[in-house]
Amino acid sequence: MNRISDKIEIRQETADDFPEVFTINRSAFGQDNEAKLVEALRNNPKVFVPELSLVAAVRNKIVGHILFSRIQIIDSMGSIHESLGLAPMAVTPEYQKKGIGGKLVRKGLERARGLGFNAVIVLGHEHYYPRFGFKPAAKWNIKAPFDVPSNVFMAIELVKGGLKNISGTVRYPNEFETV
Repeated sequence: MNRISDKIEIRQETADDFPEVFTINRSAFGQDNEAKLVEALRNNPKVFVPELSLVAAVRNKIVGHILFSRIQIIDSMGSIHESLGLAPMAVTPEYQKKGIGGKLVRKGLERARGLGFNAVIVLGHEHYYPRFGFKPAAKWNIKAPFDVPSNVFMAIELVKGGLKNISGTVRYPNEFETV
């Protein structure tokens, strides 16, 4: 199949997109958990950043979605450092492996940087996310709040030194406990 990445529009999600975004997450993950997570995060103004809930459309049909929400990194002294978590990202199965996910990730990171965020954390595929500059979060002594292999728990500095002097354990919003 041809790559259609040049025909993709990446834009901020609108309320009209919510049903399609739910369907995309359900079909990409084969269950409702991630779709319900997106809905729950949207309803928490402390963690939801509307400008970082993006959709990918091909000929006005939504085929992908990515969400970055506020998370915290708690250091050993109890200090809280705000960051972003990338989760979830979904592309409709028939549009996967066509560059859509990559465009969503790149646009999301660019927008996050523009909004003044310094870093993003992701729990994701060890061979996928490094192409965007993600490295194991252990490089900065940042740990997941649960047991997970270090090569799939990654971080990226959006600005040089964005994670300088920041270490500790990530605290995800309570909504993540629904997944």
